Amino acid sequence: MENNHFPIRNWSEDDKPREKLMLKGKAALSDAELIAILIGSGSRNESAVDLSKRILGSVQNNLNALGKLSMVQLMQFKGIGEAKAISIMASMELGRRRRAEEAQELDKITSSKSVFEIMQPIIGELPHEEFWILYLNNSNKVISKAQMSVGGITGTLVDVRLVFKMALEKCATALILCHNHPSGTLIPSDADRQLTKKLKTAGDSLDIKVLDHLIVTERNYFSFADEGIF
Repeated sequence: MENNHFPIRNWSEDDKPREKLMLKGKAALSDAELIAILIGSGSRNESAVDLSKRILGSVQNNLNALGKLSMVQLMQFKGIGEAKAISIMASMELGRRRRAEEAQELDKITSSKSVFEIMQPIIGELPHEEFWILYLNNSNKVISKAQMSVGGITGTLVDVRLVFKMALEKCATALILCHNHPSGTLIPSDADRQLTKKLKTAGDSLDIKVLDHLIVTERNYFSFADEGIF
């Protein structure tokens, strides 16, 4: 069976990602070379790097899209069996979790972008809508994050009383609304605007500020506060 593969040790020096990483550092490697290290070998007629380039090409060289491929989809590529597909999926998931942990360290809200960095790993790539609240203290530090609804965003799915009950229990002085748009659109709907107004009015009566409402997509966001919609 060894004759059916083209292991890295048999490549020319210029084509050895592992050696390149050791000599030049990880940043010197292309995405395809990094994936080639994961899968280890290609086939008789295709190196691991070429196979990796082909896989990346199928998703327009987008790592976020690659991370969404299932095991079955990955195994459609000649040279990718179950073990290699699992390696690719595991590495993509580790990358996603690393980003989520890094974002969680940004616990002080200084701008709409800092909210995006916290929430994008949580809701940015979901295929359905979720509505979340960030509860803040006097220093604009995040006390807690809470999921309020799944599957849509309307007044019937977000319980205003529960939102502020949790705020009082957590002694929050401010909150930020967040939800995702799986479609990728950054245009707020009428329901988005109405819910924002409803929560802001309720917050004003309790002296709990609603500082912003972010619509989060995979790569970008829309801030009600930045756009002056409040």
